[in-house]
Amino acid sequence: MSKPNFIVIMTDSQGANQVGAYGTPGLGTKRIDALADRGVRFERAYTTTPICSPARAGLFTGISPHLAGPWGNHLPLGANIKTMGRRFTDAGYHAAYIGKWHLDGHDYFGTGICPEGWDPDYWFDGKKYLDELSEDEIELWRGGLQTIEDLERHAVDDAFTWAHRNGDRAEQFLQEAAKGDAPFLLVVSYDEPHHPFTCPPEYAREFAEYRFPLGPQAHDTLEGKPDYQREWAEASGFHFEDGYITLPLLFGCNAFVDSEIGRVLDAADRYAPENTWIIYTSDHGEIFGGHGLIGKGPALYDEITRVPLIVRPPAEYEDVAPGSVIQTPASHLDILPTMLALAGLDVPPILEGEDLLKILSGDERPDRPVFMEYNRFEVEHDSFGGFFPIRGVYRDGLKLYINLFSTDELYDLGNDPGEVQNLIDDPGYNKERDRLHDLVLERMYTVRDPFRSPYWERRPWRKGRTLTWMGKYRPRPDDGYAPPFYDYDTGRPTKGVKVEFGGEE
Repeated sequence: MSKPNFIVIMTDSQGANQVGAYGTPGLGTKRIDALADRGVRFERAYTTTPICSPARAGLFTGISPHLAGPWGNHLPLGANIKTMGRRFTDAGYHAAYIGKWHLDGHDYFGTGICPEGWDPDYWFDGKKYLDELSEDEIELWRGGLQTIEDLERHAVDDAFTWAHRNGDRAEQFLQEAAKGDAPFLLVVSYDEPHHPFTCPPEYAREFAEYRFPLGPQAHDTLEGKPDYQREWAEASGFHFEDGYITLPLLFGCNAFVDSEIGRVLDAADRYAPENTWIIYTSDHGEIFGGHGLIGKGPALYDEITRVPLIVRPPAEYEDVAPGSVIQTPASHLDILPTMLALAGLDVPPILEGEDLLKILSGDERPDRPVFMEYNRFEVEHDSFGGFFPIRGVYRDGLKLYINLFSTDELYDLGNDPGEVQNLIDDPGYNKERDRLHDLVLERMYTVRDPFRSPYWERRPWRKGRTLTWMGKYRPRPDDGYAPPFYDYDTGRPTKGVKVEFGGEE
């Protein structure tokens, strides 16, 4: 059988709570919802970190941001880090990336230069989009469209948007790929619904009176939480007495990008109806008012870490039940290993996730841990306070965050889905808390987290744990490209280490 094709569709700042299929009504995400009906929806999928460049690093390399290089925005991938484009191109695939990249270490828009592994004829990052706009159009896009009236006055249509131009190129690629013999990998990466929320006015008008429910976190006083969250909330100045927000441009843009995703799905069905897998997700979410906070930053709340993840297999793939919902937690780190396994390619030991094929077929593992992190927002300035190292884990309904410089957090999402009550000092959760703590520490040491130190172990609520000062040697796991790793003491190749997702070697 021929190798499968892959289409990866990604939005920006679109948490699971911004997609109708995940339970929030009235969002206008009918094409994504229909995709869930034809595919498999992961109920608990998490980004590696709720910041753009680091999140993209995890998704497109299968390696955590602190190891891949971009542990903050505008930091580049390491020179020895390979993307999925490089891996699939080397395996004979035609790989194209269309849309926002934000992984070259330059700026928000990019350089316009296509990195290795992707077809330069289809490369269309933010710089490429800017090059197509006049000076007046750039000024309009970046700051002149603040209201529905602005959108109407300037007659903004779909053709003006980055999203629509991405769709044009995606259709062209799929049409050309259908004529060739090589399997393909297409990534379509939308900036929308990220600010500045550019969309035709009719989409925003639909949400002029829409009230988005924030949930119980709208009333979070942040009592017992890290002090910097209270500082962040004070700087945000957001208070919602009734627990709802009205943001017509944001939710209009959210529905607009859904329609643009629909164009790509239609093109996929038209030009590649067989043997094509479609994977949809987002880099992270948007907190817009929950816990009194705005944007995304040094926190791991579900609003910004829980992302949509929908996988639609080819119709001829019979091992997956359409419309099924998977409760097993998943991570962006699992996407690349799954794609490699589906293509019959080796999954190198350096990849931290695991392929989800058995889970897609119904082999549920609800106690599977997924890990998250935060380091800093970006390097140019101190947005959201600067350096706030956090390591976290979700497992079996519980989430633990180790805030290295501040108060740690523990939440029971089964009883407290809004993550309002911090249980870190609740004696009824000591056993579960310590086990999660051990998982975080074991993983930090196993994957060679460069920020690891005994201070992650030395927490005020944890007594009697032996601190790790003289750990064992951990060579860089094999990535399928680098020459053997030589041991310092012997001058001979090491055996290497396979990173296991559960935090054990």
